[in-house]
Amino acid sequence: MIYLRRKIDTYLQEWKNMHDRYPLIVKGPRQVGKTESILYFAKKNYRNIVTINFAEEPKYKTITIDGYSADSIIKNISLIDPNKRFLPFETLIFFDELQEFPDIATSLKSFKIDGRFDIICSGSLFGTHYKKIHSISVGYKTDYEMYSLDFEEFLWAKGYDEHIQSILDHMLEQKPFSEPQISIFNSLFLDYCVLGGMPAIVRSYIQKGTFETSLKIQKQILLDYEEDIRKYAEGMDQTRILNVYNHITASLAKENKKFQISKVAKDARFRDYRGCVEWLRDTGVVNICYCLNFPELPLKGNYDEAKFKIYFSDTGLLIASIDEEASIDLRVNRNLGIYKGALYENFIGEALVKQGYNLYYYKREDSTLEMDFFIRTSDELIPIEVKAGNNRSKSLSTLIKNDRYSDIQNGIKFNAGNIGYKDNIHTFPYFCAFLIRRYLTETSNYSH
Repeated sequence: MIYLRRKIDTYLQEWKNMHDRYPLIVKGPRQVGKTESILYFAKKNYRNIVTINFAEEPKYKTITIDGYSADSIIKNISLIDPNKRFLPFETLIFFDELQEFPDIATSLKSFKIDGRFDIICSGSLFGTHYKKIHSISVGYKTDYEMYSLDFEEFLWAKGYDEHIQSILDHMLEQKPFSEPQISIFNSLFLDYCVLGGMPAIVRSYIQKGTFETSLKIQKQILLDYEEDIRKYAEGMDQTRILNVYNHITASLAKENKKFQISKVAKDARFRDYRGCVEWLRDTGVVNICYCLNFPELPLKGNYDEAKFKIYFSDTGLLIASIDEEASIDLRVNRNLGIYKGALYENFIGEALVKQGYNLYYYKREDSTLEMDFFIRTSDELIPIEVKAGNNRSKSLSTLIKNDRYSDIQNGIKFNAGNIGYKDNIHTFPYFCAFLIRRYLTETSNYSH
């Protein structure tokens, strides 16, 4: 089985090279490749690996029966399986499916103080457990959030590693792409949107060169997420969470894409659904984009928690969730239909989150002024508009030119066209979105 190179590979190696490294928790939704990447790293870096999967081997949930010290846990693991070896300073202990037994996080402090073994924990859909895990291990762990493959990792998988710097150079130099470049990268981009970034799907596509089985795997992941909601939504109304989850696609198909709780179920009110949306966000299944009260800095605290859009954290899963006829039309004919705007917005939102940005939009109630996303540099607020076509950007121009919006001097537009610059608006093809943080860091047009 081919291994897909991931960004976590570099992070894990850097973690291993730290002299005073802490136990590591890798979190993220299911199927994004956490276990595979950790084991790939472990096999290259350790003489000995002890793997405990709390979902597949629930018997190991008894290892803390005598307390949370490193010695007692190692002793109890050895009682269950005498073949597991513990070589000091040469062993990685890997606790997988942490959401099944979050109590093991209490032992991280003991393992850190003990210092003989490296510890990595991994879990899916445990954003909801994470407050508990954090409180019992605060100060004695390092966190890493993992996502499905981003477009850069997809390009690596397709063998386009050396072209990534070239794309960034085009952005920095405001140099339009040639027709062959635009054609190739747009084609790769659409393939990525249809596939999404789940490693099993991308690997199958790389090996077979077709979309065969991709929809089947995506549909199964969507069903697995529903099952996880039923399993892990402790003390919350599972039906309400499922109502929200199952209404995301219909919401994105609307022109304004704002998520309306009132449309989720009869007589549904926001106060009754408080916590449901956040639950889905904390699991990593969706990305939430909140409406700013006013487009100005700082962004934190400057938004209305009752007004938001919900995007899938993986665009491929959005496409798999639309009605079958539209999904087939998209895969076969590249016809995006009513979902065109949703697809591009979802992709840009996903790309921003995977670069570490939070999502915000703005809609002025008393006018047509609205903006899809905002990101910030050290001293500037940058509006981002996502156009399904290549038409004018009235709202973007208003935000830049109007003195009322003093934190905004420049804007970015993603569309179906080429690179361009006019009236302080930088225009890029959609496929450039994964480089926006590097672009803002390196370009002299922005201070960062």
